[in-house]
Amino acid sequence: MRLLFAGTPAVAVPALEALIGSRHEVVAVLTRADARAGRGRQLVPSPVRQRAEEAGIEVITDRPRSEGFVERLESLQVDCAPVVAYGEILPRAVLDVPRNGWVNLHFSVLPAWRGAAPVQRAVIAGDEVTGATTFLIEEGLDTGPVLGTATETIRRRDTSGDLLDRLSRSGAGLLVATLDAIEDGHMIPVPQPTDGVSLAAKLTVDDARVVWTHPAHAVDRLVRGCTPAPGAWTTLPDGSRLGLGPVTPLDEPLEVSLAPGEVQVTKSAVRVGTATVPVELGEVRPAGKKPMNAADWARGARLGDGIRLGQEASA
Repeated sequence: MRLLFAGTPAVAVPALEALIGSRHEVVAVLTRADARAGRGRQLVPSPVRQRAEEAGIEVITDRPRSEGFVERLESLQVDCAPVVAYGEILPRAVLDVPRNGWVNLHFSVLPAWRGAAPVQRAVIAGDEVTGATTFLIEEGLDTGPVLGTATETIRRRDTSGDLLDRLSRSGAGLLVATLDAIEDGHMIPVPQPTDGVSLAAKLTVDDARVVWTHPAHAVDRLVRGCTPAPGAWTTLPDGSRLGLGPVTPLDEPLEVSLAPGEVQVTKSAVRVGTATVPVELGEVRPAGKKPMNAADWARGARLGDGIRLGQEASA
């Protein structure tokens, strides 16, 4: 089939790679416009655009609601439009153009975790299994009929970045298999069940703030779910922010109990109290500085026992 691939971030690149190597022809790529990034705030092309240009594929950055978009899409004469993390709403007039529709690769087993942050929300919720789903896009939010699914175990120490990396690769194979079945006439879309629906709203910076009065397992899941983005954080007594990489809940309480947010510093570790057992900090990111080991940071900051992190959040 002739394909228009729509995607933007790095997580969409494995699917584009798989399609380039498939029996189908990627005739054009639709991606978000270049965005400003870095200290110089220079315009940077999306990872999908970079890969498409390397492959000599036509790149479209016009928004789907812009004037003339439907006509340009019709001129490409595409049979199907696979989508992975594109980041734009597709209006009905655009959805109607490819004869086999727009096929989305979504990183959950629908109808669970419809929305922008399915992987992060699954980790934070403590799910044991997630996966990927291909489905036909309609005007509702991830509500279209399912074409295929794949499952993936969430490992005990997975961050959302770890999990998304695996799903992006297994999902790429699922997407190619789905398109093969569509072309062969073997695909029967299955409506999503009405029960088991959950929503995965985009995580905000405020969502990523650690509340130390929560149990250790909830703190652990939040931090892993927010790694690498938007990045978990807490506050120091002076009000400055401290970014947090994944933490490790201790197997049992310390000899000296720690109140929620209370810090204990040893030569090799920094531990913080929660509502249950303490957690040991891993990598931290002081404001304006590079990430570093928590024990090294505590020595340099002359951090002593007894200080409290995030008191505003745990009040």
